[in-house]
Amino acid sequence: MVDEGGRLLVAGNGGSAAEAQHLTAELVGRFLGERRPLSAISLHAETSTVTAIANDYGVEEVFARQVEGHGRPGDVLLLLSASGRSANLLRAAERARECGLTVWAMTTSVPNPLAELADEAVVMPGPSTSAIQEGHLMAVHTLCVAVEAHLPASRSASRALDLAAVRAREATA
Repeated sequence: MVDEGGRLLVAGNGGSAAEAQHLTAELVGRFLGERRPLSAISLHAETSTVTAIANDYGVEEVFARQVEGHGRPGDVLLLLSASGRSANLLRAAERARECGLTVWAMTTSVPNPLAELADEAVVMPGPSTSAIQEGHLMAVHTLCVAVEAHLPASRSASRALDLAAVRAREATA
């Protein structure tokens, strides 16, 4: 997905929404190093869209309708849920599959409905919602590290490193 220019759609409720938005900020911006920005959209962050869909179609359709509108075959939908049972996330996973997206989940102990709908799931068992969300934050950061390790540095960063190397050689010559 990353190399082909696909996009990542991400959603969660409550604290999981905050983790989802944190991930998209790191991917569109940067995490550790310079690289090209990636297309990552937090579906819950579009407040006008969320409230319009909730008003017209119900809360269960809030993410599913956006998945259908933004998602393309080959894109990835990542759903974060401390329970794995949120109806709006389950509906989004179902719609994503209908639209040809790959579904990933960060959730809690299995079995749970979200993990069962996902193509891949990172499962964080924990004694509380906050403990599960802490695990999700670690997984978010691990994903960012993996993405940046996979992508080449941006041209401007590469040029800056090349220039620094030339200057270092000149200084020692």
